[in-house]
Amino acid sequence: MKPGPRRGCAPVAAALVLCAALLPPPARGAGPRPRQACATCRGIADRFNQGLADTAKKNFGGGNTAWEEKTLSKYESSEIRLVEIIENLCDSSNFECNNMVEEHEEHIENWWFKLKKKYPDLFKWFCIETTEVCCPAGTYGPDCLACRGGSERPCHGNGHCDGDGTRGGDGSCSCNREYTGEFCLDCADGYYSILKNDTHSVCAACHDACKTCTGSTDEDCKDCKEGWIKNEEETCVDVDECAVEASPCKDDQYCLNTNGSFICKACDASCVGCTGEGSGKCKNCLSGYTIEDEKCTDIDECNLGEKVCVRENEDCINTPGSYTCVCSESFEEKDGICVQTVKAGEEVETLVTAPPSAGHEDL
Repeated sequence: MKPGPRRGCAPVAAALVLCAALLPPPARGAGPRPRQACATCRGIADRFNQGLADTAKKNFGGGNTAWEEKTLSKYESSEIRLVEIIENLCDSSNFECNNMVEEHEEHIENWWFKLKKKYPDLFKWFCIETTEVCCPAGTYGPDCLACRGGSERPCHGNGHCDGDGTRGGDGSCSCNREYTGEFCLDCADGYYSILKNDTHSVCAACHDACKTCTGSTDEDCKDCKEGWIKNEEETCVDVDECAVEASPCKDDQYCLNTNGSFICKACDASCVGCTGEGSGKCKNCLSGYTIEDEKCTDIDECNLGEKVCVRENEDCINTPGSYTCVCSESFEEKDGICVQTVKAGEEVETLVTAPPSAGHEDL
């Protein structure tokens, strides 16, 4: 249904809102979502080409082939095939895709029946030249201007052109990590130039020690990275952060030097402070351990001369750095004492805490 003629706008806020709704839509390529429009159109073209491939081997095969060819034309260029393809161009939930297909269905039909042979590239004809929502590769914006560095090699092949191939963007370059500058011709920090002229630039990585450099070795550093320092030969060498008197790590950690940095690692469980990995690098031993063969070794409290588990019917079990007391087999703890386990249907006559009687009677 076509809208009626627009009326004059009243000079009030509510009327302004109404007038804005009645204004014609913005020109193609303008508006806030030109990149999305191009992506939607590209998706339609791709799905159409997929539909062509999926239906390439189909035919009517109904029996009266002469009648079908005369009445319905050949399936290859038939309306039935076109309808089958169009029905699968968009997912049901993709509003923008369905809206674009509905808005330009006449264009698609016109291309299918009249222009397909002359313009076989559907994307170029439909998205770039007809709906004007996309641009040729290497160009951007409403007027499809060449990207910086030229449309043949945007950003000189060393980056991405903003809006490339769409009616959006500003054509500026987002350089790959090796490159910098407006046209991606300069080398970023950490890289040096192998080749550079007006149209080409090739950068390679510096040595790990270099922040900036003129070549590939640590002798070619102009500036050292943090964690490295120049020696008397002007070579960037690693700083040993662990060699300082006050360790940069916590009391229960030791310092491990790495190229350009260091790592703090946990001391062995037997240590109170340490200088390296393992129980042989402890500064002092944790309670429950003792020095033996220059290592902090667990003390077996259960084998000491003085008994540590003193309750009756109780066993000692050694643990790393300590011990635990448990009731012996067939006994269980109850009210702080170990009593014999009572099975169903049995009675225990002897109380472990009962004092011996003055005498006893033979039964």
